[in-house]
Amino acid sequence: MEDCNINIVTASEKVERKTQEKIRRIQMKYLTSKLFSLIPPHHQQSTKELLTKQDKIDEAITYIEQLKERIEVLKRRKEEVVDDSKKSMPTTSCTIKSSMVEVRELDSTLEVILNSGLQKNFTLQEVIKIIEQEGAQVVSANYSAIDDTIYYTIHAQVKIARLGIDASRVHLRLQKMLC
Repeated sequence: MEDCNINIVTASEKVERKTQEKIRRIQMKYLTSKLFSLIPPHHQQSTKELLTKQDKIDEAITYIEQLKERIEVLKRRKEEVVDDSKKSMPTTSCTIKSSMVEVRELDSTLEVILNSGLQKNFTLQEVIKIIEQEGAQVVSANYSAIDDTIYYTIHAQVKIARLGIDASRVHLRLQKMLC
């Protein structure tokens, strides 16, 4: 009688193990397909032919390694840019890091891009006045305040084309106004 009970228990354990193994395989298939779906189509090497689970996992590993390499390259590039920006920081008395003046001159037009913190006490009118004093006529002027920074964009036309305009002088005067 005991031999019969042992056989029944063994048979039921086998069925239970088979069921658990089947569930495990289904879960692995789901996880593998989900992993493979995260790989962008342009990184999938063989999209037309059916891939085995191992092939899908290998492609995922390859893609992850490529991403790691890309991250390392981008980190190094970021560090270089940060180091370069620290080295090229002007040593003027201007203490506000967010202040920036950029003056571009193209033929008889002038573009001034200026940003400053909200704590600076100057107006768009003052900026326009400096530009006009240097011999340009403002064609358009825009500003917007985002967070704690004001962004100005001013387009100007040189009043007398044969005389031109000294963009470096405009830049210097605007820089003095900011600091």
